[in-house]
Formats: sequence, C-alpha cells, structure tokens
Amino acid sequence: MPNWLEALLGEKDFFSPCTVHETSKKNEKNIFCLDCCLSICPQCAYHHRRHRFLQIRRYMYHDVVRVEEFEKLINCSSVQSYITNSHKVIFLNERSQTSNFRTANSCRYCDRSLPDQYIYCCISCKVKELLRCGVGIARELRKCDFMPIDEGQFTSDSILELPEVSCCSSGGGNTGSFHNKAVLVPTGMEASSRRKKGIPVRAPLF
Repeated sequence: MPNWLEALLGEKDFFSPCTVHETSKKNEKNIFCLDCCLSICPQCAYHHRRHRFLQIRRYMYHDVVRVEEFEKLINCSSVQSYITNSHKVIFLNERSQTSNFRTANSCRYCDRSLPDQYIYCCISCKVKELLRCGVGIARELRKCDFMPIDEGQFTSDSILELPEVSCCSSGGGNTGSFHNKAVLVPTGMEASSRRKKGIPVRAPLF
C-alpha cells in the first residue's frame, strides 16, 4: 500500500484544531498533504504549497472526499457515492451499522447493504478486501503528480518557526525533509493595538 494511502485511512483527527495555529479561526486540519503523509490546516498549507493536496470534507459526521478529486489517485467506480453540495463524495472509512436490514447486494468486506451498482461502501473496505484476497491495489492506483487546492486558502498571518517535517513518497521512493519559516503579512492589527484610548467626555447636565 502506498504510504500516503495508509496514512490517509489511518488519520482520525482531520477536524481537530491545529496545535501550531490554535488562535486562527480556520485551524481544522482538513487538508491532507500526499507528499508528507499528514493532515494540515489551511495556514500550514502555505508551507507545503508545492506539494499535492487532498481536501477532506464532512458528510453525515464522517470523513469524505470528492470523487472528482480522489479519482485522480485511485479507481473509485466500485465505491458507493453520495451527492452533497452538487458534488459526488465517497466515505474514507467504514461506518457502524445501525440496522440489521439487508439487501441482495452488500459490501464485500463489511456486508453493509448497497445499491446494485456498487460493491464497496468506502475506500477503506475496497483496500482491505483487495489486500485480503491477495489481489493488491497496484492496478487500481493512478499516477498523479499535481493536485493543488485553491491558493486563496494559503495564509501566513503569523511569525512561526515550524519544526522539521519528514516527507514520504507515494511509491516508496526517497525520503526527504524541509524546514520553513512563515513570512509576516501586515494586517494593521498591530498598529491599531498601539493607539491610546482617549479620555471619555461626559455630556453636560441640564
């Protein structure tokens, strides 16, 4: 299994706050860096801007990815998809089953009921089943060297020295590291905070 896929399916805290950017309003680690095999927040993404990204989203309180994006990495045709915000999404991991109702067709790995055109309920079940059967997932993978996200999400609103981050390759290649410093972007907040408040003036009494 590629390193990025193993890390992606094993990550459980995509929407927990980033410990580096705790004071930021948008600090959920819902961006996955495929080259470093870790989840990062939009502020951290600025330092990974030349890497491949995958946006993680929420649907029915579970982690999902858009089919149009994930199809660039792996064949998703056999995984059940859902429509949300006019986009098809698929679940990353299997969900607990709250009903004993079964249909004629079910997920090959977890037996979850499915529409006839699908054979897996999520990416994790597909990967686990192919590995269990000894087929492997090499034939399902697709080479993708470029997966950007909206550069408007890249921000650098504080001076931070980031720790060294280990990068892993998607195909078991060489491993490297990098060290970055954020750049200060003036926001006007500092200047306004230095201004002294004037002495309040009471209205005359009549």
